[in-house]
Amino acid sequence: MEQNFSAQALDSTGSVVAGIDVGGTFTDLLLIDGRDGGRVHIAKTPTTVDNQAFGVVAALGATGFPVDGIDLIVHGTTTTTNAVLERRLAKT
Repeated sequence: MEQNFSAQALDSTGSVVAGIDVGGTFTDLLLIDGRDGGRVHIAKTPTTVDNQAFGVVAALGATGFPVDGIDLIVHGTTTTTNAVLERRLAKT
C-alpha cells in the first residue's frame, strides 16, 4: 500500500526513514521516502515468533524499497509489554 503526502510535512531533510513495530501478531512498517516527495510505503506482515528479525526483513521486502537506501530505522516492540501484561515471562 502506498500513499503520497507532502515531503514538507513529513520529512524536509530528503532522507528515507522506516519505523517498525513488532507486535505479538503482526509486524508493521511505515517508510517515508523524503527523496520522492514524501511518498509513504506501508507494510504489515505476520510476526515470526521464533526469530522476530525474519518478520522485520519480510516487512522491509514487502515495501519493494531497496534496504540500502534507508537512512534511519526506528524499531519498537510491544511483545515484551504483552508478555509482562499476560504474565508469560520465563520462570527464574
